[in-house]
Amino acid sequence: MENPSFSYKAKEEMISRINTREKADVCLMGILTFCNVLSDEEIMLLTEHVSVAEFFKKNCERICGGEAVEMTSAEKRRGVMLYTLTVPKHSDRMSLLEYFRMDSSRRLTKDDLPKARYYPQLIAGIFLACGSVNDPEKKYHMEFVMPHIQLCNDFGLLLLDNYSILAKQTERKKAQIVYVKESDNIIDLLTIMGATNCSLEFINAKMMKELRNKINRAVNCDNANIEKTLRAAEKQVADIEYIEETVGLAALPETLREMAELRYENPDISLKDLGTLADPPISRSGVNHRLARIAEFADKLRREENRNKAP
Repeated sequence: MENPSFSYKAKEEMISRINTREKADVCLMGILTFCNVLSDEEIMLLTEHVSVAEFFKKNCERICGGEAVEMTSAEKRRGVMLYTLTVPKHSDRMSLLEYFRMDSSRRLTKDDLPKARYYPQLIAGIFLACGSVNDPEKKYHMEFVMPHIQLCNDFGLLLLDNYSILAKQTERKKAQIVYVKESDNIIDLLTIMGATNCSLEFINAKMMKELRNKINRAVNCDNANIEKTLRAAEKQVADIEYIEETVGLAALPETLREMAELRYENPDISLKDLGTLADPPISRSGVNHRLARIAEFADKLRREENRNKAP
């Protein structure tokens, strides 16, 4: 891969930190618990990361003995490969489930968890199975696409109880998502999971973004314009927070949801600069139009709420 994504590099670094059998076991437990299919009838993991595929295959076969995992690959898009890993034999599937004392419920109850010192490898395994993190140059966003909602709750409690990280939940295209947007929490999670170099890269990107924002405000705006921009941005952020708290940003069309996330993460920058962060970039008027539609959506929700409260 010529230009690996930030998420790809983070997973590569996490795997490089798994240097003992105990850590490998706990990491594999995380992958299995959050893989695409897990039961005595089928085990399947889908991944775009070859090192994740090789780690899964190597360690499953270490536990089962022999050629326990079948791996196939197919080109997905723009040279990105999708690896499909299955455990064809019933005896091998049972060996894995019995080794980790797991079943298809996949619960992460306290009795089922490894010792607390291995939580970093467990969380790393979960990220390897179903996680991704955006390039911090674009936006601050880490998410985990969960097999079912109960695992969202279990994982959220694991992060909150042990690391004071409050993750949020949403549904997207019938998939259950746990996500983190606060930059400091993303930095903490990258460090916890062993991606320390990526954590430092994230910190540097955040500092540079904040510096650019300050310079842009100082050079391009006089005090009146700054005040006007900030008032508008505060209203926009308030609308976005209201939508998220009531129906969730997933209720917005994709283009509006992207703009809402960009504005929320960049409350101080101009509409023009906000447009350059969109994918693909859009004009200042395009940004203004999308923010106006978000405001209309929020106002509609408020009116409906007021009607419901009326006697």
